[in-house]
Amino acid sequence: MKTSFSVTLLLISILLLGSCAKSPKPIKKQPVSTPSTSVIEYKQSVQYLLQQAKATQTEKAIALLILAGETYIQEQQYVEALWLAQQTLAITSNNTEQYRLNVIKAQSLYHLQQYELALEAINAAKDIAEHHHITRYLSDYQTLANIQTARGLQADALTAKLHAFAINQQANTDDVFALWQSFSQLTAWQQSKIKLAQPPYSKGWLALIAYANHYGDNLERFYRYLTTWQRQYPNHPANAIIAQIKQSSQQLIMPSITTITVLLPLTGKQQAAGLAAQQGLLAAYANNTTQVLNFIDTNTLDWTNLQEYLDSSNSDFVIGPLLKQNVEQYLALETLTTPTLLLNISEKYPLKAHQFAISMRPEDEAIQAADVLSQKSYQHPMILSNNDALSRRIAQSFIQQWQKNTGEQPEVYFINAGKKMQKDVQASLDVDLSKARIKRLKSRLKPNFKAEARNRRDIDMIYVVSNAKLTRLLKPYIDVNISPFADLVPIYASSRSHSVRAEKQAMRDLSGLTFSELPFLLTSQAQNKSLAQLHKKLWPQRSDSLQSIFALGFDSFFLINKVSLMQKAPYIHHLGQTGTLKLNANNILTRSLIWGQYRANRVQAIALE
Repeated sequence: MKTSFSVTLLLISILLLGSCAKSPKPIKKQPVSTPSTSVIEYKQSVQYLLQQAKATQTEKAIALLILAGETYIQEQQYVEALWLAQQTLAITSNNTEQYRLNVIKAQSLYHLQQYELALEAINAAKDIAEHHHITRYLSDYQTLANIQTARGLQADALTAKLHAFAINQQANTDDVFALWQSFSQLTAWQQSKIKLAQPPYSKGWLALIAYANHYGDNLERFYRYLTTWQRQYPNHPANAIIAQIKQSSQQLIMPSITTITVLLPLTGKQQAAGLAAQQGLLAAYANNTTQVLNFIDTNTLDWTNLQEYLDSSNSDFVIGPLLKQNVEQYLALETLTTPTLLLNISEKYPLKAHQFAISMRPEDEAIQAADVLSQKSYQHPMILSNNDALSRRIAQSFIQQWQKNTGEQPEVYFINAGKKMQKDVQASLDVDLSKARIKRLKSRLKPNFKAEARNRRDIDMIYVVSNAKLTRLLKPYIDVNISPFADLVPIYASSRSHSVRAEKQAMRDLSGLTFSELPFLLTSQAQNKSLAQLHKKLWPQRSDSLQSIFALGFDSFFLINKVSLMQKAPYIHHLGQTGTLKLNANNILTRSLIWGQYRANRVQAIALE
C-alpha cells in the first residue's frame, strides 16, 4: 500500500511539473548512444507514458516510468531523465528495475558531463546485475564505454566496447573497424589491461594488434603475419576487415632519408650527455653506407643560420636537440620545415606535423605504474616520496592516475633524507603511535612487560618515489618497521630506484622491490644483449642516466624512418631500448617500460601486467 501511494504521489508531481514549467535546458549535449530495444519498441511520447502509468497498477506503473526515462534519453532530455530515474529508484526494490534505472541515471549524467557521478551510477548497475544474475543491456556497456573514453581510460573503454559488440545484434563491418582503430591507439601496457580483463574476442584482437605493432612498418612481413592470424582465428569478427587493413597499409611509404643532421651538446657542462647520445646513435648507425650523419654542437651553433645550414647540406632529417632549453630555442624557429625528432619535450611550444619528440619524463612511468597496479586489487596504496620538487611531481602523477582509475586517492608521505628518514617512515606506518601506546602501558604495568610495536594494517601496497641511493636506505627502514606478525606489504618503485652500477651491493637491502625499467638496463628478452655487453665493456663506470641517454640515441636512429609511418598508422610501435615506443596524437613518442624485481642475489625481469 505504501509503495502504491508513493507511485501515485510521484506521478502527480511529474504531471504537475510538466504542465507548469518548461523543461530545464540541458548542459551541452553529446552524441546519443544506441537506444535500448525497449525504447525502439515504443513510439509514444513521455507524457503519454506518464498518463498511462497514472492509470495502471503499481508494478506496471514503474515499468512505464522506466520506459519514460529511457524515452527522455532518446529525446535528449537528460535533466528530466535524471530526475525521473532518481525519484523512481526511491520507490522500487525490484532488482531489475533498479538496474535499468541506474543505467538511465548513468546515461543522463554522462550527457551532462558529470563523468565521475556517471561512473558511480553505471558501477551500481553493474553490481546489481552481477549480484542478482541479471543480463546486462547493450546500453549499459555503451554508456560505460562513453564514460571511460571521456575520463581518458582507453583500455577500460575498449573493454566495454568489446562487451557491447558481443551482444549487439546489429553490429556491422564499420563497428569491427572502429574496434580495430581503438586497439591501434593502445600502448603496450594498456593492451596488458585488456588481456587481464579478458572481454569477448580479446584474445584474437590482441594477437592481431601484436602483429601490427611489431611488423606494421614492413608490408611484406605484415601481410604474411596477417595470413598467419587468419589461420589462427578463422571465426574471429576481425576477418571482415583484413582486406581493409591491407588496403590502408598500402599508403605507407618509407621516406627517403640520406642526410641526417644531429644537434647535441658536444662541449660544455652537458657534454657527457651529448657524447652518450652521439655514441648511441653511432652504435645504431654501424657504418651505414646509405646515410650520412652530420653532428653539430649546440653550444657553438648560430641558431639564426640553422635553416641555411640545413638547406646547404641537403638535410632530410634532424635529430635533436637534447636539452630542453635548446628544444624550445629550436621550436621557436617557426620557419624550419625539415622533419625533426626532438630528444626532449617542450611544454611551451606545440609540435608541428613534421616534428616529433621522445618523452623520457619520469612522470610517465608513474602513470603507467598507477594504471597497472590499480588493476591488481590493491585497495589502500601508500606513496612514500622524497621531499623534493621532482619527486613531488612524480607522486602527484601517480595519485592522479590512481584516482582516475579507482575513484580513491592514495595517501602520500614525504620523507626527508638524513637523520629524520627513519622517524618519517615510522610515522607513515603509525609505528610511532604504537610505540607510544606501549610506553604508556609499561608505565602502568609490571617492568617485565614485553610488547612489540605494530605497524598499521590498512596499507596493502607501497609505491616509493626516490632515487637509487635513497631507496637503498629507505627500503630497509620499511622492512624493519613492518611487524613480524603482519602480512608482507608489496613495494614498487620507478626506474629511479634501480641502479645497474649498485646491483651487487644492493641485492640484500632491496630484496623484494619491484620496479619499472628501460629494456636496455634490465636483462630480459626486450634487451639488446650484445649492445648492453658492448656498452658495459667500453664504459663500465657510466652512470644510469647516461646509459639511458645512450639508449635514447640508439633508438632515435631507427625512428627516423619510422615516425612518419607511425603518424599515418598508429598501430605501429617501435620495440626500442628505451621502451616500447608509440606515437600519440600530439606527435610525442611515449614509452611502455618493463618490470624487474630484486630477488635474493639477483635482479630478474618479471611480467607484472
